[in-house]
Amino acid sequence: MQAHIPGFTARVATPNGVAIAYESGGNGPPLLLLHGFPQTRAMWAQIAPVLAQDFTVIAADLRGYGDSGKPKGLRHYSFREMAADITALMAQLGFDRFHLVGHDRGGRTAHRLALDAPEAVQSLTVMDIVPTHLLLNDLTMGVAKAYYHWFYMAQPEPFPERMIGADPDHFYESCLLGWGAAQLSDFDPSQLQAYRSAWRDPETIRAMCDDYRAAIEVDFALDAADLGRQVQCPALVMYGADGAMAQAYDVPATWSDRLARMQKAAVPGGHFFPDQHPAQTAQHLRDFLLPLA
Repeated sequence: MQAHIPGFTARVATPNGVAIAYESGGNGPPLLLLHGFPQTRAMWAQIAPVLAQDFTVIAADLRGYGDSGKPKGLRHYSFREMAADITALMAQLGFDRFHLVGHDRGGRTAHRLALDAPEAVQSLTVMDIVPTHLLLNDLTMGVAKAYYHWFYMAQPEPFPERMIGADPDHFYESCLLGWGAAQLSDFDPSQLQAYRSAWRDPETIRAMCDDYRAAIEVDFALDAADLGRQVQCPALVMYGADGAMAQAYDVPATWSDRLARMQKAAVPGGHFFPDQHPAQTAQHLRDFLLPLA
């Protein structure tokens, strides 16, 4: 298995019944990084080495993505299941408590993990998302248009899989360019190649569709049951100043009743600001995390 992060070591573990691919490097307090759709752990290639100067950094592929396992059936793809993978992985690595950073689907997984296992999360960072329940329950025309893929990919199998599989590069690259990125040159060529290699796999296409099916069929109800609960650890809400979410919402305000100790940071760029502006992303993370280390 190829390592995508300079100086890191790539491994696979099976902490929760599903193979989870991850890379690790650095020394210091444990810090876990979770990517989003339609990416892989390669998205941290320019950020993780900076953070590894002060932390033991683990970057994992979510189940269904990258080199991780891809079980069949949407019931396997709730954020609760993904969070259980990560909690078990970190415990297997000897870390019962850790800092947690997630972008997009990784951010939703991280929020669920902080609700389900608060004792494990020393700090929480969510990147360019609004809460899942809020997005689905208070859906507006503008958000539905920008985030149409939520509902397209959630259609019953195999309809979206066949459509996407006809030209996966065209579909997924339209996603990369649809939420604030201007052109494919905004993405590092080696990272973009890692994304393409992953999403060209029909099993990855199917698993990513199951992820979106589960958000509607499973996660919405789980989040509804937890309305009113606050994550108590220090939290950072990061968002792309030019992205679709910032245009539709006051992103930090959507989290204000869910995160008890919240800070915020806007980064230039759109939804994929970690790819567009990795140095600024890493600096914001260091500014937040180092006082907590």
